Amino acid sequence: MSYLEAGIRRVPTGFSKVLYFHWPLALLLAAVSSAGFLMLFSVAGGDIDQWAMPQIIRFGAGMAVMVVFAFIPLKFWQSVSFLAYLVGLVLLIGVDIMGEMGMGAQRWIDLGVVRLQPSELMKVGLVMVLAAYYDWLPEEKLSRPVWVIIPLFLILLPTMLVLRQPDLGTAILLVAGGGVMMFVAGVSWWYFATSVFLGIGAVTAVMYSKGTEFQLLKDYQYRRISTFLDPSTDPLGAGYHITQSKIALGSGGVSGRGFMQGTQSRLNFLPEKHTDFIFTTLAEEFGFVGSVTLLTLYLLIVIFCVSSAMSNRNRYGALLTMGIAAAFFFYFAVNMAMVMGLAPVVGVPLPLVSYGGSAMMVLLAGFGLVQSAHVHRPR
Repeated sequence: MSYLEAGIRRVPTGFSKVLYFHWPLALLLAAVSSAGFLMLFSVAGGDIDQWAMPQIIRFGAGMAVMVVFAFIPLKFWQSVSFLAYLVGLVLLIGVDIMGEMGMGAQRWIDLGVVRLQPSELMKVGLVMVLAAYYDWLPEEKLSRPVWVIIPLFLILLPTMLVLRQPDLGTAILLVAGGGVMMFVAGVSWWYFATSVFLGIGAVTAVMYSKGTEFQLLKDYQYRRISTFLDPSTDPLGAGYHITQSKIALGSGGVSGRGFMQGTQSRLNFLPEKHTDFIFTTLAEEFGFVGSVTLLTLYLLIVIFCVSSAMSNRNRYGALLTMGIAAAFFFYFAVNMAMVMGLAPVVGVPLPLVSYGGSAMMVLLAGFGLVQSAHVHRPR
């Protein structure tokens, strides 16, 4: 073995791992989360204990988890990938059997200390198992039908369980994230072209099934679609959320009304102001400038992840990083499109900004896996 080959295969050990930690990525995550703390403080009317302080505590715990995960060898995460997926499936089945109801959906399991949302765990578990699968699969078998069916099954099984809750937003994120994993792994684009036609057919079937014995979606989900197409049809009912959201977005202007000066949130016109619609509060108080700043931070996180993946010679680590980056991208892209009226309201929170324990902890754990792939990549 030549000196160059030895150097390429060398991975950091011991204290040297600290030197390879992706500090810019960690700082970006802290910056986005800090924006979330400010918004939660604002929507609570200056009460830090209501939403901001619990979120700060969760962020601290999540960052600790990220650091611990970062220093665990990548081979360990690869070896437990299928186990993580199975645990996610078992928890999703548990939700179906004994899950707690909230806002018309059954999505949580009460563990006493914390309410866990298993669908959040599955977002990371699915990425892990697909990365392990495509790392194991020889390149010449990537696009053979029998080897394409397996990842499709891995994606659709948790998706169907999530749809039963019902949680259309998370189901869409699982399918989109799984599709990106298959694409970056090198599956033939013909499969994706076929999927587009099947998707068009599925949407057509969903719309024509409305009001029939075989209706495919819940009535409230059809109302969300109708509201998305024309919010003015029911401005005080199904269209209320998006109408108030657009008012808040427009009233912010270029520079915003100022911190804690947003009328839509402070006068409680804006629904779910601390979770799904928190971006509109930020846009109203900090305007176009604040919105673009947050979007830039999000895009930098994705760019840093993609850059790390492209320079990683470990296939599992590269796929894992790309999968987490894709899941994160769809997270904030769907939320922003939703509150701006560019997509139906599907109940997807804004990552690291919206109030929520499971989402923040799982996201930071996922970025811990990204850090592990970055720290332990061959050099």
